[in-house]
Amino acid sequence: MNAVILAVLVMVGLSLARVSVVFALVVGALVGGLAGGLSIEATLSAFNEGVGGGAQVALAYATLGAFAVAISRSGLPDLLARRLISLLGQEATAARQATVRTLLLTAVLLVSISSQNLIPVHIAFIPILIPPLLKVMNQLRLDRRAVACALTFGLTAPYMLLPVGFGAIFLNDILLANLNRAGEGLGLEITRGMVPLAMAVPVGGMALGLAVALLVSYRKPRAYQALDVATTNVPHHHPEGHEPHTLGLVMSGVAIVAALGIQLWTGSMVLGGLVGFALLSVGGIFKWREADDLFTSGMRMMALIGFIMISASGFAAVMNATGHIDTLVQSSFDIIGDNRGLAALIMLLVGLFITLGIGSSFSTIPIIAAIFVPLAVQFGFSPLATVALVGTAAALGDAGSPASDSTLGPTSGLNVDRQHDHIWDSVVPTFLHYNIPLIAFGWAAVMLF
Repeated sequence: MNAVILAVLVMVGLSLARVSVVFALVVGALVGGLAGGLSIEATLSAFNEGVGGGAQVALAYATLGAFAVAISRSGLPDLLARRLISLLGQEATAARQATVRTLLLTAVLLVSISSQNLIPVHIAFIPILIPPLLKVMNQLRLDRRAVACALTFGLTAPYMLLPVGFGAIFLNDILLANLNRAGEGLGLEITRGMVPLAMAVPVGGMALGLAVALLVSYRKPRAYQALDVATTNVPHHHPEGHEPHTLGLVMSGVAIVAALGIQLWTGSMVLGGLVGFALLSVGGIFKWREADDLFTSGMRMMALIGFIMISASGFAAVMNATGHIDTLVQSSFDIIGDNRGLAALIMLLVGLFITLGIGSSFSTIPIIAAIFVPLAVQFGFSPLATVALVGTAAALGDAGSPASDSTLGPTSGLNVDRQHDHIWDSVVPTFLHYNIPLIAFGWAAVMLF
């Protein structure tokens, strides 16, 4: 069996069996490296060289976790929760609950979409916005899997379609550039206007998946324990019923704006989180001698997410070192012949296996484009079809991979009270509602264009 397929199957199988995703990634990398002909020393060397690629993201998660925990000390989460719960009224009728639930999901979706284009902070907003809303979600008995699907859609679909913010990087700087580079000697030329047009059909499939998730799959109420996030994560928390003072609320707002502003200005989530944390301390939200405990609590809350990102980078490095990505593509086409429809489907499925392990569409495109573009030209696919093929294959790694920040991000906010499982409540729902429609609509786009 191809080393990439075997490694991904091992990683996914262990993850579904509720084995730690970090352990699953390490074991999958070892199995894939050995199956790919690497020695144990070479496999470990490739893994160790790759882990550095995820260190920056892991540190960013840890810093934002500390900032989110510090925010919880200001009383802002309790205030926000009480205001939203007050919308339910005294009787909290089913109709009123449905209205507030719809407003909450819509707000989360719009903020998530804005994080990619309008205010391109990516996942930085999740540890700040979502934990304060958990009390409201519990009161509404809102299924957090629906929230995870809304967040993941907002984190992926906008950059696949709109060429602004992160979309400008994905569509123009990465997808368009790599397609033209790979097709330069093959007579293939892609223009900027073609890319959003070609990606509109796959994104339409994701929109359909979102509608199914919110209106059908996770519409029923789901009960959660009423745990206080601050009590769960922060030592020396304020007693229940503590009323936030005006200065604390003002400083919380200033800290949030400053953290996001610094992140936009410098491109560093780490620096933004540190500035926000420092402002909360200066504003008297917590005493300076408590800073170490608070920071440690926040890092502990995000530790699993960070280690998954680090391990995923090592996994991707091992897969590249085996050389079996090229072998996987070539061997897949030995049995196809000249069947264009089957060729498109095989390329999408191969892209799924590659990107499930790597977990990033931005990192996957250079690998996929170099292999898929010559094959697409060989099968006579049009420029629009080629864009849809490569873009969809790459996006499969963000929507539904255990190692993608588009699934890790929602988990980081929804699991602060340990009631949202990363695999079964984030990865599996997003895989079912986004990856399956992406493959179906991506294949339709290739055949249509």
